[in-house]
Amino acid sequence: MSVPEKMHGVVLIGHGGPDMLQWREDLDTPRPAPGDVLVRVLAAGVNNTDVNTRIGWYSKGDNDAEDAAWTGVALKLPLVQGADVCGTIVAVGEGVDPGRIGERVLIEPSLVEADGKTLASPWYFGSECNGGFAEFTKVASRHAHTVTCDLTDAELASFPCSYSTAENMLERTGVKAGDTVFVTGASGGVGSAAIQLARARGARVIAVTSPSKSDALLALGADRTLTRDADYAGELGTSSVDVVIDLVAGEKWPSLLDILKPRGRYAVSGAIGGPMVELDVRTLYLKDLCFFGCTVLEPQVFGNLVKRIEAGEIKPLVAETHPLRDIAIAQDAFGKKGHIGKIVLEVA
Repeated sequence: MSVPEKMHGVVLIGHGGPDMLQWREDLDTPRPAPGDVLVRVLAAGVNNTDVNTRIGWYSKGDNDAEDAAWTGVALKLPLVQGADVCGTIVAVGEGVDPGRIGERVLIEPSLVEADGKTLASPWYFGSECNGGFAEFTKVASRHAHTVTCDLTDAELASFPCSYSTAENMLERTGVKAGDTVFVTGASGGVGSAAIQLARARGARVIAVTSPSKSDALLALGADRTLTRDADYAGELGTSSVDVVIDLVAGEKWPSLLDILKPRGRYAVSGAIGGPMVELDVRTLYLKDLCFFGCTVLEPQVFGNLVKRIEAGEIKPLVAETHPLRDIAIAQDAFGKKGHIGKIVLEVA
């Protein structure tokens, strides 16, 4: 296809509410640098990272714009957000095989290369650089993974951020067959992905969710569910699980350490219940626990995820789709947490 000079998309113009998201039809179409591919975006998922970046949640200075990006620096505004992208390669930069044009791809959101250079510190797609909430986007060829399957564009766009985050947490904690894995925030994108991916590894899964979503998560592969206000140790017993996959943190956080077995592994990649927690250090060292903060993907994670998608070992969970122009409506629905899985924007 011929690539136009201008494109439509949504730009973030400042930190705050949905009014900071502006629809534009006069954005410059990006041009691929050496080592890049240009992707026509077909669908893009909605996720916590994009909302958190918009509201300045990553700032440790009371939403100070000077450190509100994913890496703790100021955003370059206006910014095209969008970490979850399915699209088609329509052009390539110098050094990239032209044979890649026409491939349907998923973009790996954790970037180690951009603008033809290896990054000193990893970036996140749609935070330190423009992402997928626009008609076209560019990314290093190494981060555009070809995917061959019969899933729709919207279904594929539900995978990159949530499923790679979940797979990374399971990889970092070494989840294996026979392990018992405890997942908080289990009905969300990362939590529901963690259930499927842990089951694919042969683990037993206990999921925390609301009663209304319990049956859906059991059907997805969870062996048991608990409500958010349950007494975890009372229900399961102390020292009863091998791995905790935590997306919530908050006031119940100390109970997560209580249910971990000695030498248990705790991984975290979210704090929707509140980022400040109380830690009794004695629990940490007397139980020989291992803690894993998980953001940057291990090198093998995204490629392994694509293999599982192509093999049909995991399934997409698309709760709703919306046109890109209706991003504010989609993010409002996302914030209400009434869904299981992902909300996806149709871009093309």
